[in-house]
Amino acid sequence: MTSIYEKVLGEDFSKLHPQIQKRFGFGSENQIASIGKGVMEHVWYGKWFTIPFLALGAWRNILFPQGGKHIPFSIENYAYRDSYGRETVTWIRTYQFSDRIRRFDATMIYSDKRRKIIDYLGTHQHLAVEIDMFVAENGGMGLRSGKQFFYEGILGFRFPMIFSGYADVCEWYDDEKGKFQIDVQVNNKIFGTLFGYRGSFDIEYVPIAKRDIPQHVKPVREERRE
Repeated sequence: MTSIYEKVLGEDFSKLHPQIQKRFGFGSENQIASIGKGVMEHVWYGKWFTIPFLALGAWRNILFPQGGKHIPFSIENYAYRDSYGRETVTWIRTYQFSDRIRRFDATMIYSDKRRKIIDYLGTHQHLAVEIDMFVAENGGMGLRSGKQFFYEGILGFRFPMIFSGYADVCEWYDDEKGKFQIDVQVNNKIFGTLFGYRGSFDIEYVPIAKRDIPQHVKPVREERRE
């Protein structure tokens, strides 16, 4: 089947490094999961005034006010169809800091309406973020976040970017090291750097039946609005 990322990139998908094609090329019908484990060389956050914003995000597993070096982490990618029938891929990142475990949860779908990937952030999908994807010069997957929308109950509005940030992401495969590499930076046009991390990891592809996808990778609530 065609993955949600192939839908976005079209013919350009074949320009990705073969390992990146494999990582972004599966869907629910393939019945496999991509489980990554590695080390974040550096996790950081912005100046003191970003802490309340990040602390609020940590409440729903969206960013967090904590940094460090050489942090063990894992990333879980499962593909399934959500309760609205949409092809969905989980992005569950878990960071093993010395004093606590932090998580950054997201689920991605392809929006036929917007013709983009929509990234629902957090445990309750309160934030829906438009994502632009492209092939990076190193054969990796490039990602830039765009418009953001807040949804809760009957509320629904475009989230003001003065209170949020734009994410720039690149994930690629280093043939020399034999590992996947990740670099993420979240910036606010006024306040500068909010959050970021870089690291490397290995991937294991695990066969999994649809009924066996673990509940902890799925959101507590699903949002229909894109």
